[in-house]
Amino acid sequence: MAVGAAMAGLRPICEFMSFNFSMQAADHIINSGAKTYYMSGGMLPIPIVFRGINGASDGVAAQHSQCYAAWYGHCPGLKVVSPWSSEDARGLLKAAVRDENPVIILENEMLYGVGFELSEEAQSKDFVVPFGKAKIEKQGSHITLVSHSLMVGKCLEAAAVLAKEGIECEVINLRSIRPLDIATIEQSVIKTNHLVTVEGGWPMFGVGAEISAQIMEGPVFNHLDSPVYRVTGADLPVPYAKNLEECSLPQIQDITFVVKKSLGI
Repeated sequence: MAVGAAMAGLRPICEFMSFNFSMQAADHIINSGAKTYYMSGGMLPIPIVFRGINGASDGVAAQHSQCYAAWYGHCPGLKVVSPWSSEDARGLLKAAVRDENPVIILENEMLYGVGFELSEEAQSKDFVVPFGKAKIEKQGSHITLVSHSLMVGKCLEAAAVLAKEGIECEVINLRSIRPLDIATIEQSVIKTNHLVTVEGGWPMFGVGAEISAQIMEGPVFNHLDSPVYRVTGADLPVPYAKNLEECSLPQIQDITFVVKKSLGI
């Protein structure tokens, strides 16, 4: 119904209580939503927003803890964004509503109760966050941490711990999964010569894997002083038991361990 409404000229916002439920709608999202603009030769845009909870929360078990960044980021015709802060959420939603393409907004439930400072600029009715533009949340000179959504906060916490040991991390908030701002990552790698990606999703064919491939294939590969390392969720369905759930998702100590491994410390 929502995709049909977009075809008819409306700009619907389709809210999934959880993106895990979007699997039942995948045919409409991908085959009808993502491909129609292309298959109609640009005559029939599909200006629709799909938004909802994504990734692990707290005790919601395997079927409700999946991260869909890589799933939907794989599909041409979709734009995929993953906000961390209030500024991200506000700016990306406004940009999504104005876009002529179907946009997936992956929100994390654990961030709904987190307070963020919001600048006067971000509160403006004309404020938008452009797709394909990452944000450097913390400047650093020793290593680059790239993440999105909930894991941006984990990276900042890990960076604070590492700073006490004299390791300065540059933390990049992707904001946009597709299109991906590889240029900002490349400029950071030129400065730090080390790169670690952090995500809550599974390791196989993930966001970090795509970033690693593009860095390896691109012009800054020779600036790396060590391999690109990934910190990801464990390669298994997320357990329900709290102690096992924590072990299956990236924690601050996991990030600091990999940072030191990258730096040879």
